[in-house]
Amino acid sequence: MGRRRKSGRDVHGWLILDKPYDFGSTEAVSKLRWLYNAKKAGHAGTLDPLATGLLPVAFGEATKTVPFVQDGLKTYRFTARWGEATSTDDQEGEVIATSGKRPTAAEIQAVLPDFTGDIEQVPPAFSAIKVDGERAYDLAREGEAPELQARTIRINALNLVESSDADHSVFEAVTGKGAYIRALVRDIAHALGTEGHVSALRRTAVGPFNEDMAITFDELLGQPVSRDLDRETLDRDLLDAELAGIGTALSDLPASTVSGGDAERLRRGQAVVVAPPVAKGIRGGLSGFIPAVFASCHDEPVAICALDGLKLKPVKVFNLT
Repeated sequence: MGRRRKSGRDVHGWLILDKPYDFGSTEAVSKLRWLYNAKKAGHAGTLDPLATGLLPVAFGEATKTVPFVQDGLKTYRFTARWGEATSTDDQEGEVIATSGKRPTAAEIQAVLPDFTGDIEQVPPAFSAIKVDGERAYDLAREGEAPELQARTIRINALNLVESSDADHSVFEAVTGKGAYIRALVRDIAHALGTEGHVSALRRTAVGPFNEDMAITFDELLGQPVSRDLDRETLDRDLLDAELAGIGTALSDLPASTVSGGDAERLRRGQAVVVAPPVAKGIRGGLSGFIPAVFASCHDEPVAICALDGLKLKPVKVFNLT
């Protein structure tokens, strides 16, 4: 029996959503897929329901570039609430511990170097990490919070922005893949001899995407999202005009422009040969292994390739027809 074809339109590109508060990432993707009537959609990194900010959503062939965005740096602006620990490490959970200690700005600044660079971090019990095939947050909600193992994560930058009052401090952090801001605040609080949780969290950048590229649901639709919204009344051309091209997710990769003939060969899964000066330009002085090269033809994405000597070998091919 043949594979069932997905219904909907062939939509390709990125929509950089400014996710609203109290809106889950999966819910946001489902809503956008419905609005665009798209066959395929996915996001590049979960954002907690109580967090706001950038949720890059990929449609169609752009989903093949999701791993490159997920592996990129992420920037967060967040507020720590001192003196209270919660079961979820944010304001959604119940208070499970308290402390009368309120750290000064000087005390906070003194411990930040300990949380910068490669550090060990135990993820929150309420996280999407799988334990024996089940999500940790599902086990936690059932009262069986798992003991998660510490992982090495990277905090590229961590700065105290302001302490608005004794109970709250605002930070900005640039992190690598897999870092949890909720766990970071929890651990900073413990290092300061107090308790703490995240009371506000906003993601302001993900990989090549920043706030200038983001759009809210209301801005996208020109009206608030509601249950009685009629999808058929939406202007498809205006919606599609808000999509960023597939290549925007690959802006950090070495790039190669190929001819029409080579583009067709790459699309068929065949390697193509590039001239030595082109190969040298692709390497661009980078040392070590180049993980991927973005090949395009007349500004249209063709493939993500591996460079092997003078050969471009297609790893992921974009099928836009």
